[in-house]
Amino acid sequence: MHRRWILPATPDAVLAQRLSEELGITKVMAGLLLARGYSSPEEASLFLDPRLASLRVPEDIPDISKAVHRLQKALDSGERITLYGDYDVDGITSVAILCRFLRAAGGKVSCFIPDRSREGYGLSAAGASRCLAENQPHLLIAVDCGTNSRSEALLLQRAHCDLVILDHHEPGDDVASSHCAALVNPKLGTNFHYLCSAGIVFKLCHAMQKSNPVPGCDLKEYLDLVAIGTVADIVPLIQENRILVRAGLRQLARSRWCGLHALLHVAGANAPYSPSDIGFKIGPRINAAGRLGSAEEALNLLLTDDHIEAERIAAQLDQQNRERQAVERDVTLQAEEWVTAHFDPSRDASIVLGQRSWHQGVVGIVASRIARRWHRPTLIIGFDDQGMGKGSGRSIEGLPLVEVLARCSEVLDGYGGHDMAAGLSIQESSMSGLKTRFEQATRELISQDDLIPRLTLDAELDLCMADEEWLKSQDQLAPFGTSNSQPLLYSQGVTLASTPRVMKEKHLRLELLSDCRRRDAIWFNASTNQLPSQPWDVAYTVNRNTWQGRDEAQIQIVAIRSAE
Repeated sequence: MHRRWILPATPDAVLAQRLSEELGITKVMAGLLLARGYSSPEEASLFLDPRLASLRVPEDIPDISKAVHRLQKALDSGERITLYGDYDVDGITSVAILCRFLRAAGGKVSCFIPDRSREGYGLSAAGASRCLAENQPHLLIAVDCGTNSRSEALLLQRAHCDLVILDHHEPGDDVASSHCAALVNPKLGTNFHYLCSAGIVFKLCHAMQKSNPVPGCDLKEYLDLVAIGTVADIVPLIQENRILVRAGLRQLARSRWCGLHALLHVAGANAPYSPSDIGFKIGPRINAAGRLGSAEEALNLLLTDDHIEAERIAAQLDQQNRERQAVERDVTLQAEEWVTAHFDPSRDASIVLGQRSWHQGVVGIVASRIARRWHRPTLIIGFDDQGMGKGSGRSIEGLPLVEVLARCSEVLDGYGGHDMAAGLSIQESSMSGLKTRFEQATRELISQDDLIPRLTLDAELDLCMADEEWLKSQDQLAPFGTSNSQPLLYSQGVTLASTPRVMKEKHLRLELLSDCRRRDAIWFNASTNQLPSQPWDVAYTVNRNTWQGRDEAQIQIVAIRSAE
């Protein structure tokens, strides 16, 4: 689809000069910092050098002190504690962190992960009932779920099982606070809204360590798991998330957990690690277990201290990930064929698809692919033989998906999630009504202009500056992710120095010529693209390409247009 180029605003010259001089950075870097909201040298310095010492006290999160008190009581009296987690990466890593910490503190801890197909998402009545029967806990801790599970909280209360909720999902009309010992969700307060459940669990462990220290326990050893959960859950990499992920990526290189070492090996990931290693190598393999079967093996991998067992489970997850990829490709192909045949970008503001043959474990990934390609909020739903559907949605910038689903609630059996991603359940007979309501709600909440994809550029850079020195400067802005993206740069007046070469039948290798010199660039999946007339404006990122132990700057093209 055609994308509108949005050029960056000219930074304030005085502020940029001040940042450049006081921090010893280029003016381009100073402009990038200003665009990210860091206008003073003090703020910019903290951003460029995030430190664990800058973390705020955990007690600033609502109800966290209540949770600490109830957990400490359970530890002191030897109560049976069960951790009830979600089956995605955030849920699995959160349960692993808390389980290891509480066991180090002497707790009697068991873990429970619901079955995706039979018990659905989150703290469900079916999942809670099975958990009570199997584990008979005195205290159940719902992790990465439970905020809106009022009826399930009441079920546990009647079974004389106390409930603590550690969650980050949007509160709805059925907040469970009246039926639990503590509901720790930053979105019920005024700060920390960006934390995922792994971050919340880490803050809880910090609070417990402050009030009653566990001998020999170093919370820094859990930061690799925090980073994995945070990056995989696609929450904003700002403020404390940035601190936790940066420290966690360093910790990953010296991880204490043999399960992570085994997973990194089968995934082919090498230090130094980046968010892309989590997003494309580690996260999918942890997720694969819960998508196609039971997520318990993924949790076992993070809890085992047996190297042989870790290697066995990691190999199993790797195989499941390959199977997941095959299923995902099949569903994506079918969805793309339908969209190509029926979707009209001039008419349709949304995409809603569902079929009985689609595996419910991959609908979220497919929705993400469709939404990204066509720049439309997308719902992908898989139905079982009884016509019961489970689906996932992905949104576009500016459209709060949970609010859209709220306007469709009369045809849904349930829904929940975030502004950019959500899950839902629905009867097959209600699909027509959902399509109509979802389209109408999208139109009400977004403008036609928002449906045109944007290419938002961060800075203009002389092409000859896109080198190894630039990489060193760019590294100071990392880790990159949601709300802190890798700089998208552009250069003007660029021409071709030689004929483009096709690589692996789908990529283009271009030799670019600017005022300075010739530069090689790669444009992935662009072999069939029609190149515009020269000279060009080129949008690109600068990435580190390691070859035979040497780091080189690689220009990776994102878009090209005729120079304007």
